[in-house]
Amino acid sequence: MQQTYQTLNALTNFYGAMTAAESARRGYIFLGSSQDLQRYYNAKADMRSQLQILQKQIHPDESQEKRLVSLNLLVNQRLSLLEQSIELYQKDKTALLIQNNITVSSVQIREKILKVIADIKAEEQTYLQDSLEQSKQSIYFRVFIEIFTTFLILIIILGLCMILENQWIKRERIRDLESSLAQEKKIGDLKIQLFSMISHEFRTPLSIILLSAQLLKESLENLVDRQQLKNIFRIQSSAKIMNHILTDILILTRAEAGQLDFKLQVINLENFCLNLVEDLQLFATTANMLRFQKIGSIFKANIDERLLYSILSNLLLNAIKYSNNETEIYLILKSEADMITFQVIDQGIGIPLAEQHKIYEPFYRCQNVENIAGTGLGLAVVKKCIELHQGEIIVESKVGTGTTFTIMIPQENT
Repeated sequence: MQQTYQTLNALTNFYGAMTAAESARRGYIFLGSSQDLQRYYNAKADMRSQLQILQKQIHPDESQEKRLVSLNLLVNQRLSLLEQSIELYQKDKTALLIQNNITVSSVQIREKILKVIADIKAEEQTYLQDSLEQSKQSIYFRVFIEIFTTFLILIIILGLCMILENQWIKRERIRDLESSLAQEKKIGDLKIQLFSMISHEFRTPLSIILLSAQLLKESLENLVDRQQLKNIFRIQSSAKIMNHILTDILILTRAEAGQLDFKLQVINLENFCLNLVEDLQLFATTANMLRFQKIGSIFKANIDERLLYSILSNLLLNAIKYSNNETEIYLILKSEADMITFQVIDQGIGIPLAEQHKIYEPFYRCQNVENIAGTGLGLAVVKKCIELHQGEIIVESKVGTGTTFTIMIPQENT
């Protein structure tokens, strides 16, 4: 079973490396960037490495070995075309027609490679299903135990938090101003330690839940229809939401204590936004609910990537949560030399004008959310992260029409 997982993982990594190689090759052809050329060579080496792993890990079956031989042949042909493209670009940057012909041939070979990969993966998954069938009941029981344990730990920790909070309140009442300030700092440190521990302790069972749910999905997806897999998708979605809540709590706690890490680095915002939208599609009610648009030509910026993920993911998750199934949600990236602007636009329930000045307070939720679940932490986290970037957030909303959040982050010319 472990060998089959390694084979499937190698196939996934190989596909990723193949995609990265093609992307880097195109980037080099279009932009002439030496970084893209180096990225191409790295991806090419990774493809070779994954093929070697496949050679060792693939199931010893005659049909699989034939497919692997065919895969190696097709890969060599495609890499040869990519090398021709790069060499041609280095000799004649204006040979666009030949480059286009090479790209067409490369795409045709890519389709053949994808078919071979799909055949290999299907065969390996068949072997995996045979193995998983014998331990299905054990996996069901394990998922139940992990979920039960997770909620039990949550109840215990919440109880401890209430006890600690009561003790801290009593101590603050009997201390003078100087000792009160010192105690507040101590409480802040304890909260960070506590929520760090909560985050660490919860992420292990959450990871097991996600892995177990993924195994169940892979073992059942060819046996039952998608509608019957709905509960597994719910497990995955709920576990990811719980992990997101833990991250929000930890960020907010550290920000309030002035101990939130802030590390600026140059990132590609377009790629970042595309990956973010792909990550959040699981929470959307339809596959095409999230839309990404870009305006401008400079998409590299000096930003804390981790905090930017918290900003945009919280806004997009709120947009998904408070919108109906038939509307689209837009993430818009606007690039200027001295300012990066993001917009998250939805057509959801909207925010009452009288409450818009309160939405950045921790745990605050508007009156019109009704029975929609939530913690009230998301926008507080967004506000803290934007303040660290010395940026600004603006909300425009009308009840029943929708909401637009605009985030502006200044950039220094580097």
